[in-house]
Amino acid sequence: MSQSITIGPPLSLDDIGSVANERQAVAVPEDVQERITAARKRVEEHLGPDKPLVYGINTGFGALAEVRIDAAQIRQLQLNLVRSHSCGVGEPLDTATVRAVMLLRAQTLAQGYSGCRTDVVDQIAKCLNEQIHPIIPRKGSVGASGDLAPLAHLACGLIGEGMARVGDSAPMPAATALAQAGIEPLTLCEKEGLSLINGTQVMTAIGSLIQLRAERLVRLCDLIGAMSVDALTDTRQAFEPRVQALRPHPGQATAAANLYALLAESPLMDSHHDCGRVQDPYSLRCMPQVHGATRDSLEHIRSVLEVEVNAVTDNPLILDNGDIISGGNFHGQPVAIALDLAAIALAELASISERRIEQLVNPALSSGLPAFLAPNVGLDSGFMIAQVTAAALVSENKRLAVPASVDSIPSSANREDHVSMGVHAALKAQTTLENVETVLAIELLCAAQGLDLRRPLRSSNAIEAAHAILRSEVPKLESDRILHPDFDKTVSIIRSNRLLEAVESHIGPLA
Repeated sequence: MSQSITIGPPLSLDDIGSVANERQAVAVPEDVQERITAARKRVEEHLGPDKPLVYGINTGFGALAEVRIDAAQIRQLQLNLVRSHSCGVGEPLDTATVRAVMLLRAQTLAQGYSGCRTDVVDQIAKCLNEQIHPIIPRKGSVGASGDLAPLAHLACGLIGEGMARVGDSAPMPAATALAQAGIEPLTLCEKEGLSLINGTQVMTAIGSLIQLRAERLVRLCDLIGAMSVDALTDTRQAFEPRVQALRPHPGQATAAANLYALLAESPLMDSHHDCGRVQDPYSLRCMPQVHGATRDSLEHIRSVLEVEVNAVTDNPLILDNGDIISGGNFHGQPVAIALDLAAIALAELASISERRIEQLVNPALSSGLPAFLAPNVGLDSGFMIAQVTAAALVSENKRLAVPASVDSIPSSANREDHVSMGVHAALKAQTTLENVETVLAIELLCAAQGLDLRRPLRSSNAIEAAHAILRSEVPKLESDRILHPDFDKTVSIIRSNRLLEAVESHIGPLA
């Protein structure tokens, strides 16, 4: 395994992707451990029967914040907190997301404002490196004091309670997983249960992994859209830099430049230079404006996530001068709004893609292609119902685009009286992203079929390279067949870097 990702110094989204998807190892440097220890000493100064009430250290939680806890029971309080808050339900988060949550929880504690011992951060690092992944149910957070329920399930794994996976194994008792790796269960000391469950790490982890996939996907939108342009014998004239300069949104300019480069020197495009058509449909002509708006939204979302990844979202916070202050950094509203925007921005990629699919399969719109791209029209239905599937996913995305962050429901006897619904925003953005990948896969299949039906004319070298990657796994439709396996294979290609690598070998990096 290559060099470890360091916990404590600022993490990038790429760092999160490496730990989550590639299972990169992590390390906690000595200076970070010293910072954690300094904050821990300030917590210990507030222990004792004659000390004033300090939330989470010698008091109950939430609506029980004014209840003093006897010194002999303070550690039991932390254990009870983790157990009582492990109330998640539903299917578990996938392993990559769990790893991202673990990394981000360690990162916020490593800033040295939470008051836990180094043992807590070290335990998370050990579990990451040994691939011990606590089972975290997807549902149960309202983004109030952050993601309390799912983070409590993470904490359970660290203390040897609840369930876990080793690598991608079947679930087993967390105590068994720790024992197999020779790791002792973590014993929680004062404030440490609270420090493990307060914060936005679940919504931020899901959002960070969405962002990384979305940034690759938006480049593929340009590529697949360009393939559709050539299959439909449309023009690249609307993508000219001179046009974009008159409305200088950064994302629009980037998308247009990609499209213009992808279609350069295409014999197929040159073949209809004097066809007489004046304008192409919006779904083709306005790709820079629509894809570009999503790009600009993703830039904003990235900026929010980059702050949140390295933020301190615990409560109370142990400040450098010894003050212990209860604040609201755990509230997930910044992330929730950003991820609602992600669902909206991503949904538009599928919406315009589905309209391009319709252009390809509708004989009244497809510039001479056979109806539904069928090899034997009438006998074969071709991609008729593929367009229906795309339409169904686009319709689902419309519902998923309804913001979660404008909702709120009081909890904890009205102490937590305004909440963010951040994980709700994250999960629906994740589903939206998966739907977009499938719609784009359907468009890619249709556009490639369209190119096949235009032979012997060929597209640009870049687009032909992408076509060849697809055809290495999914053959041309010669007669009706079950298309579901084709969809799955094409989605896998889209989720890889193969298409982009093939195209960029001809025209350089797509922005």
